[in-house]
Amino acid sequence: MKFSDEKLKKVDEIIARYPEGKKKSALLPVLHLAQQEFDGWLDVPVMDYVASLLELEPIEVYEVATFYSMYNLKPVGKFLFEVCQTGPCMVKGSDDIIEYIKQKLGIGVGETTADGLFTLKTVECLGACGYAPMMQLGKTYREYLTPEKVDAIVEECRRQAVVNSVN
Repeated sequence: MKFSDEKLKKVDEIIARYPEGKKKSALLPVLHLAQQEFDGWLDVPVMDYVASLLELEPIEVYEVATFYSMYNLKPVGKFLFEVCQTGPCMVKGSDDIIEYIKQKLGIGVGETTADGLFTLKTVECLGACGYAPMMQLGKTYREYLTPEKVDAIVEECRRQAVVNSVN
């Protein structure tokens, strides 16, 4: 396992942002690169590889990767529904939305549909309390969620998967 030459160059650029001897400061962005490069998740060999690049003990990488919800420690579907479950979103019905998604997709939290399209994950505050209940899907937020909006999002994702499979 190894980063592509392009990604290794990017790792070097990230490390260069920090003072000499402070490679650990590059850990978060390098973990993001690793997750992108290695199928959307960080398994132990990937984290060990990152540790070796940054001259860290593997446990230092594990601690960070397990702390933040933005890192996936097992394979995820093509579409990752990260639903906020903190207080403001709960008051606005995020628990109901989570239950609806579980029933609609036939999966539990932390599970992926049999076709590999969808994974449901609950996360802590995404910083969009005024738009609750909400979730992150890729790089976008989906706000003021209702069962109808969830249905539309699921159908949008299915259409996108079909288009991508044709191309």
